[in-house]
Amino acid sequence: MIASAELGLLGGDLPTPVSERAPVLANRALSDRYRSLRLRSAMIAQRARAGQFVMVAPDARPGTVLPRPMAIYTRDAERGVVEIVYGVVGDGTRSLAAVAEGEHVVVTGPLGHGFTIADETRHVLLIGRGVGTCAMTSVAQDLAGTPVRVSAVLSGRDPTAVLGEDVLRGCGAELLLVTDAEGTSPVSALRERLHRVFDDDPPQQILTSGSERLTRLAVQLAARWRASAQVSIEAHMACGLGYCHGCAAGGGDGTLEAPLVCRDGPVFGIGGEPARRS
Repeated sequence: MIASAELGLLGGDLPTPVSERAPVLANRALSDRYRSLRLRSAMIAQRARAGQFVMVAPDARPGTVLPRPMAIYTRDAERGVVEIVYGVVGDGTRSLAAVAEGEHVVVTGPLGHGFTIADETRHVLLIGRGVGTCAMTSVAQDLAGTPVRVSAVLSGRDPTAVLGEDVLRGCGAELLLVTDAEGTSPVSALRERLHRVFDDDPPQQILTSGSERLTRLAVQLAARWRASAQVSIEAHMACGLGYCHGCAAGGGDGTLEAPLVCRDGPVFGIGGEPARRS
């Protein structure tokens, strides 16, 4: 995990979240591990900024299931629809996977600080692996139809683990897909490939999520291209609001608590002075 000393706080005001029972519009399998959950929540769809997250739990399920933090994959403010892509890995997400269309989930959000795109930026590079990519797809949504060029590296163990391709292609992003199965994802090879592709026209901002190795790569690329870099960090959390203090991004320094992923993140600056929020 990136040490807390390496993280820059982006600052700015936290959003005012809402909590509601949201009707489920669809909850379908994307692969043997990943699922897409679409729910109706007009307030969250309208308020959410790219990179923010929600806390989600099944409504009225037997037993105690804590809410799970989920990145907002897409949001449609006009239709009031929020989409989440999640991996089924434990009791909580298995319970969520059992929620049927027409039932409800309890959702709280939007939460945390999202990504910041500077006014002067003309080219953004997204680097994501697996479900971590889902923290960045709404960046491409926001930049679609603007002069800002979006390039993206999507990484996964195999093609079924590469997420976000449909949304990013639909937003006009230039994609580079790499997988372990095809032998195209090792960081050393990817680094050289990105040098060849972007050295003559580098991005001004690099955004990443889903892999510590790729986060280190983003920092190296940012230094080479004199770009700024931001990372979205995943963490286990119980509240998503900063009350439980269970999602510290590292161990602190013995006197001060490390930044909390939910309250101070999930997006942080890395590798230099981050862009400040207005």
